[in-house]
Amino acid sequence: MLDRKVRVAIIGAGTVARDNQLPAYMKCRDAEVAAVCDMDHARASALAEQFDIPKVYTDMHALLADGEVDAVSICTGNSTHEGIVTACARAGKHILCEKPMAVSAEQARRMQDEVKKSGVTFMMAFVNRYRQESRIIREFVDLGKLGDVYHARCGWIRRRGTPRGWFTDVKKSGGGPVIDIGVHVIDLTWYMMGKPRPISVSGVVHHRIGSYQTKYVNSWVAGEQSDLPVTTEDSATALIRFENQVSMSVDVSWAINGREKDMFSEIYGSKGGASLNPFAFYGEENGYLVDTIPQLCVPGGWQPAFEEEIRHFVDCVKNGKEPVSGIEDGVMVQKMLGAIYESSAQQREIAIV
Repeated sequence: MLDRKVRVAIIGAGTVARDNQLPAYMKCRDAEVAAVCDMDHARASALAEQFDIPKVYTDMHALLADGEVDAVSICTGNSTHEGIVTACARAGKHILCEKPMAVSAEQARRMQDEVKKSGVTFMMAFVNRYRQESRIIREFVDLGKLGDVYHARCGWIRRRGTPRGWFTDVKKSGGGPVIDIGVHVIDLTWYMMGKPRPISVSGVVHHRIGSYQTKYVNSWVAGEQSDLPVTTEDSATALIRFENQVSMSVDVSWAINGREKDMFSEIYGSKGGASLNPFAFYGEENGYLVDTIPQLCVPGGWQPAFEEEIRHFVDCVKNGKEPVSGIEDGVMVQKMLGAIYESSAQQREIAIV
């Protein structure tokens, strides 16, 4: 237990650090950001100046030798997570790791081994778990208000929304929309369902559109290079089976010739159902169909969720609590993501062990 503020270092001075995590840390009274680390000194310095961060590093190992740093937030590209988590765990630093946990289940298992050996706190930045809407839905599920939850539908459909840079290089990203936005909807929906044990996955990924030249379409560019070849899928669909005949269907795309649909998650139980977007519960009362919309204490959406996520991480580090999104969940979600790709490649259902 720490009797002072938790001193955090940001590793990776990109968009998620600048736009989401750092504004949330600035609002957390029990944390202070002590340092930022990025191989690009100019980018790290600009972020430090913007948020009044006292120390700038370009060498992660020099950062990890800093005794004034208690914890790290990892905001780097997918393929770097294993090496950074391993180094941080061995240095005794508590870890908040941005999604996805890794680019493969094998990497995730090795990361889990290192974290367990070190005894540090590890939390996955599954930010949608910390939305007020999803916490309310999970509370209703835990109270049995929906009865037996037996199926869910989730997804995120972008018509032309492929990010540029390392995101489309499968060697660096590990995949396309499945691992980028599919991780959000699969984890969130699985969490709201009560985290039933997955047993198998049947999935198909599509490489049909690839790089496009559509006019008047904005793309988010990661890093400096925006013209890398597209080696990732542009859409995917999957059926995940859980114990006791429970199921989840998933549809995601970066590019598809159809109507866009923002992130959605719907769960169905024997007594009622729930939807994240729009936020509502569906049931019966006195023989009538009834839609119920609970009033939120704070605005819904992303940034309030980042603020709650950061507050929870700092609380876990400061007071030795177990995170809501711990390392075991990170590994399990990575298994589901990997099974979608494996199922598509082998054209068969893949068991999760």
